[in-house]
Amino acid sequence: MTPSELHRYLRKIIFAFVRVCLAVCTARLQRIGRPGFLVIALVLPFHSAFADDITPSVTQPSFALYYGKSPPVEMLSAFDAAVVEPDSGFDPLAHRLPHTTWFAYASVGEVLPSRSYYADLPKNWLAGHNEAWASRVIDQSQPEWPAFFVEHVIKPLWDKGYRGFFLDTMDSWQLVAKTDEARAGQIQGLANVIRAIKTRYPDAKLIFNRGFEILPQVHDLVYAVAFESLYRGWDQSKQRYTEVSEQDRAWLLGQARTIREQYHLPVISIDYCAPADRACQQDTVAKIKAQGIVPYVTDGALATMGVGAVEPVKRRILVIQDPPLRTDLNVSPGVRFLAMPLNYLGYRIDYRDARDPMPEGDLRDRYAGIVLWLEGEVPNSKAYRDWLTAQVDAKIPVAVFTTFGTQMDADLAKKLDLETVAGTPSNGKLDVESYDPKMMGFEMKPHPLARDFTPIRVGPHSRSLLRLRSGAFMIDGAGITPWGGYAMRPFGVYELDAVNQARWVAQPIEFLRAALRLNHDMPVPDTTTENGRRLLMSHIDGDGFASRAEYTNYTPPNSDITPQYSGDMLYALLRDSGMPTTVSLIEGEVSDEGPFKSFAPHLRTIGRQIFELPNVEVATHTYTHPLQWMRVTGLGVSDTRDTPTEGSSQTNSSGLSIDIPGYRFNIDREIKGSIDYIDRNVAPASKPVRMVLWSGDCQVPSPVLKAAYEAGVLNLNGGDTLITKRFPSWTAIAPLGVMKNGYYQIFAPNQNEELYTDLWHGPFYGFSRVLETFAMTDKPIRFKPMDIYYHMFTGTKYASMKALQQIFDTVLKQPVTPVFTSEYARKVLDWLDTSISQEPGSNVWVVRNEANLRTVRLPVGKVPDMSNATGVAGYLPGPGGTYVHLTGDGIARFAVIDQSAARAVPYLAEANGMLDHFVHTRNGFSFDLRSHVAPMFRVANAGACRVTKRPVTGTTNDYRQLHVDVACDT
Repeated sequence: MTPSELHRYLRKIIFAFVRVCLAVCTARLQRIGRPGFLVIALVLPFHSAFADDITPSVTQPSFALYYGKSPPVEMLSAFDAAVVEPDSGFDPLAHRLPHTTWFAYASVGEVLPSRSYYADLPKNWLAGHNEAWASRVIDQSQPEWPAFFVEHVIKPLWDKGYRGFFLDTMDSWQLVAKTDEARAGQIQGLANVIRAIKTRYPDAKLIFNRGFEILPQVHDLVYAVAFESLYRGWDQSKQRYTEVSEQDRAWLLGQARTIREQYHLPVISIDYCAPADRACQQDTVAKIKAQGIVPYVTDGALATMGVGAVEPVKRRILVIQDPPLRTDLNVSPGVRFLAMPLNYLGYRIDYRDARDPMPEGDLRDRYAGIVLWLEGEVPNSKAYRDWLTAQVDAKIPVAVFTTFGTQMDADLAKKLDLETVAGTPSNGKLDVESYDPKMMGFEMKPHPLARDFTPIRVGPHSRSLLRLRSGAFMIDGAGITPWGGYAMRPFGVYELDAVNQARWVAQPIEFLRAALRLNHDMPVPDTTTENGRRLLMSHIDGDGFASRAEYTNYTPPNSDITPQYSGDMLYALLRDSGMPTTVSLIEGEVSDEGPFKSFAPHLRTIGRQIFELPNVEVATHTYTHPLQWMRVTGLGVSDTRDTPTEGSSQTNSSGLSIDIPGYRFNIDREIKGSIDYIDRNVAPASKPVRMVLWSGDCQVPSPVLKAAYEAGVLNLNGGDTLITKRFPSWTAIAPLGVMKNGYYQIFAPNQNEELYTDLWHGPFYGFSRVLETFAMTDKPIRFKPMDIYYHMFTGTKYASMKALQQIFDTVLKQPVTPVFTSEYARKVLDWLDTSISQEPGSNVWVVRNEANLRTVRLPVGKVPDMSNATGVAGYLPGPGGTYVHLTGDGIARFAVIDQSAARAVPYLAEANGMLDHFVHTRNGFSFDLRSHVAPMFRVANAGACRVTKRPVTGTTNDYRQLHVDVACDT
């Protein structure tokens, strides 16, 4: 036997002895930390000799826990297993991710009186207290306890969509079991709970939090085993972070070794550091990983995003604003101006009204930066000022527009590396002395206002972007500072009130990127493009379906239909063009209860014919088409605090387009009721309603959005993308949408024909100008897909139909990927959840999502290294960057390199549909291409390749499918 072999043999003997000792001493262990976690007081001075003996031998999933409200899905989705508190309101069904399992926290050994099932627990099952957590200890030996736990705890969570369960407090029985017999009964009862779960739900994934004693019985039923505090702990009773002793760590490492070597299970250590202590987090993660254990380091309350085996990019921005009271969030400055450029850069936004209390706690765990858009002084100025300086101290980048929201005195100026300037312009006029042309003077040159300025100059560590002077009076209207940057009014956006337009003075993308220190190299999730081609869609709002066509001398090509109603004309156009279109109806227009009951049956017949077209999907435009949603619901604005007022679900019918006798507005009747009506009376059985298209002003409060989500349909409309040659400003490009109390309103990519025809006052061919909008949202930067969005009224007039035909003819000749709006909506929701992470010390990026969004954008001149990329089919340079095609696996891993360094390997350059079953083969690749139109694709670097294709059997009416094989000489 060699010395090293002898050493390993002795270590095994010693650890076997230690495990026996520990089993005997179990009852004397003292608790700290989360319920069910132990700190071991055994002395193992020889631990350091064994610390490197735990080496990875099983697949190691990445792991995260988050027990706070509104879990940051775009970060948690970077992990294989994510544990959330189910009482937080999180909906796992809304975030179905193929590579992330959502685990619900479930306490086995203890129960809080606040839990819903506490009242149903027989009180004689409660065997003791855990004072530190104000919880009750449950007697595991009760024969009926396993069935109760499955029925009252696991089943409700399973029904909500959870497929994993993080079982906590699995050692709490040690607080009450004082004899060997009692301990044996508790252990057996706990094992019975595990068996009961897996009997009822065989596919459930279970993570034990400790539970070491029952592993010999049930280890084959376990996904992973976790414990707390390998290096750093949390003392709940004293509310402080602690160091773990060598002795306690040695015992845990011994347990980890047993789990790895005997049961071949992943082991997770959950450690604790203060959220602000980045050094502690990084050091602890490194130490845990060195032991071959899966790390996760978080705060004592598990209420912030911690650090684990992967560290996702923070993709959230916090926007603080003060819109006028009763202004819907949709039309607030943060949405109108800031959201679009931030969305383009890859960031989603949380909004906060400055009149509300500022967000508490350390915000660095999820926010990449903070943007202030404040027109005046915040009401609680001192609290706001303290909050602002705290964010600066925490080194969260801050970008400030219009004002700082508080008086700028010398102390605050010094804090912000600014100087206050005394006096006023000497001659009542301010002149521009200099400005940075990269960041200022974008859509209009700076236009100073001597009556409205902020008297500050940049300090020695900051850089002026715009210097203004009036004699000896000199100020800086914009600057980049150590803490971020600012652009005072009117040097962010200049409002042209006389024409109801606005212009960017600052270049918003460059300014926000510089002020917030945003990562320029990050792959950006992109909703405009698929497989290199711009997305094209179309949708019709139902208004005007009961209107007669006003002409007879125009018949659509290849049509034998005599026009009668708008739907007749549009039916012919949709049938002949093949354009994928989402078509909605207003129930009140086609119902026998509505004002058109004399010919409503005929309207339903036309609607059914349209819905039967294979290139049409079905939507509702509500029951009565509310015009002003805030008015009819009686809900307040900004809707960061949406709560229906008393009786607001049934208010008076003012503000409704369709008059239904005796009807009073009701949210569920407008949404779910109209869906059910269309499904029963108009739509084919195989094509139920998929979407609700918002009506009227589209300023939809969150309870209305919630009704759509609960009805199982997607939503669209709102936003005002109206950029044209007459309104040539990025301020006229809407963002992707807006989150309202956890429900996302998805904006239409483009506005409809009403705004191009002056609300149908004419010219009736005005919608043809949407082609300007399409062009100006594509180059030089592709901000939007193309959406041909119009009303049923379009079918009533010769000029409007000619314009629509012109639009169809033009866009269908372009390199596009046609999709339904429901497919686009799913991409937007997936954009919200997409995680981006970079492997430490490399140029390798990992992208994970639900696989609905399949494009990420790289900077100009950068490409993915196709020689070793996974989950990537190819790429194509385009407007604003390189568009990388993801294969639809839900996870992609690739290095980013200069285009000049790319190897000449074959890859998919472009295609006009969606990829399925993409597989890399020994000498090439294969895939299925699914398209709404005739499939088209192009392979790059295919000179030495053979490309074969064949139709896919079982093609559905909605798609045309092709199988492609690319085989290359090696």
